[in-house]
Amino acid sequence: MQTTFRPQGRLSRRGFLAGAAAVSTGTILSAACPAAEPGAPEPTVPPEDYRIANGRIKQSAMGWCFNPLPTERLIEACHRMGMPAMEIGSAHYPKLRELGMAVAAMGSHGFRTGPLNRDNHAFCIEKLRASIDLAAANDCHSVLTFTGMREKGISDEQAVRNCLDCWKQVIGYAEQKEVSLCLEHLNSRDDTHPMKGHPGYFGDDVDFCIDLIKQVDSPRMKLLFDVYHVQIMNGDLIRRIRQYKDYIGHYHAAGVPGRGELDDTQEINYPAVMRAILATGYTGYVSQEFIPTWPDKLAALRHAVCVCDV
Repeated sequence: MQTTFRPQGRLSRRGFLAGAAAVSTGTILSAACPAAEPGAPEPTVPPEDYRIANGRIKQSAMGWCFNPLPTERLIEACHRMGMPAMEIGSAHYPKLRELGMAVAAMGSHGFRTGPLNRDNHAFCIEKLRASIDLAAANDCHSVLTFTGMREKGISDEQAVRNCLDCWKQVIGYAEQKEVSLCLEHLNSRDDTHPMKGHPGYFGDDVDFCIDLIKQVDSPRMKLLFDVYHVQIMNGDLIRRIRQYKDYIGHYHAAGVPGRGELDDTQEINYPAVMRAILATGYTGYVSQEFIPTWPDKLAALRHAVCVCDV
């Protein structure tokens, strides 16, 4: 019988191997990471000594999602799994270097105070340049940027002009440092949690974000394709991944709806999405940015990593 995840128990290696033997049933998420049997409420979870088997998708983990789990413990768990990178605060970069891990991407001015308002330009430019310097010093090639939130008195046309004017003041510096600015598209539909959706966010349409990127007209202006946010706002994920492959500089992953685990309670077929990403020739990072709901947050991460290891 296939062993499934129970919050109170621990999955044995024997149980995991027994689950892996169920590949022929057709009820799996991938050959290495089987799903629960039909009708079972929980998915199978890799054991604590699980390591990435294929590694064709270069996976990372976003630190804030796993709070209050200590970051040092999260780093060690990611390293044990064979994950090559993480997205965490700069205070932990020395630990990553010590373990031979990379910084997948880093933030800058945040999603609320964006270049949509010209009054924010000095702040955004300062933060972006500082992050570009930090990225270059740590062999990181992606710095995140955002449009900011809609504001009364600023029309859409003016907001576009403001965003473009700000980014064009920074993009030359990014080119010199060989760092890409990655514009993150966010959903504005989910108002249930401050990090599950962002009502009022200006760049909430991925096609519109691509248009902004094209107008900056630089090979160092890219899109952060957040699979969770794109699914909520636009859908048609695989077609858009193929369509925008030349503009995508980074990926984030989480379950829809709810931004939870990548299990069979959500609507995205993540193995198919990962295979589509690989088919485009993408060689960057895919960061796990889901908010765990399982009591064992590291078990949730192992499961998600296994699902995406196609």
